[in-house]
Amino acid sequence: MMLSCFAFRPRLFVALVFLLPVLSGCVSTPLAQRPHPGPPVDDVSFWDGDHLSGSPSVRISLSEQRAYLYKGGQLAGVSLISSGREGLGTLTGDYRILEKDREHRSSLFGAYMDAQGNVMQADVDTSKDPKPPGATYLGADMPFWMRITGGTGMHRGFLPGYPDSHGCIRMPGFMAEHFFHSVAVGTPVRIEP
Repeated sequence: MMLSCFAFRPRLFVALVFLLPVLSGCVSTPLAQRPHPGPPVDDVSFWDGDHLSGSPSVRISLSEQRAYLYKGGQLAGVSLISSGREGLGTLTGDYRILEKDREHRSSLFGAYMDAQGNVMQADVDTSKDPKPPGATYLGADMPFWMRITGGTGMHRGFLPGYPDSHGCIRMPGFMAEHFFHSVAVGTPVRIEP
């Protein structure tokens, strides 16, 4: 009986054929297109350098969003990174580690706080955002800081899965710590496009 009804109403049949999967919840979005509830799972970063010796060196690939640490020319570890976003890109070239600071705070980016420690203004760029009266500046936390050039360095930070920093090379905490303990002031760093 239902079929004879559709035989007389072809437009209704076609509409139901297209709407039924939607109404029943049978339409599935491909996994790659589904929104992620958080940052991507890190199935890339690893450390295998504790048994290696020799002079360290670092190679950073911006196109791959990865940092590689070598000891004596042998690969010791690979880390996912988040480099500089559009307009604040990470500079390429050959550098050396200029400074290490385990508990570093940014002198350029952070937040203005009131006397009670409440955030008055977040995402502050001290070169552009004047300090409100009565405010104090709290620099962004950048643990395991390894300065490469100017205000750019490697450090522990948030990795959203794409370039998102102000130019620094953010790394997951455990990898930033391994890199930090493996490099010294003067360690060569190559940053490639």
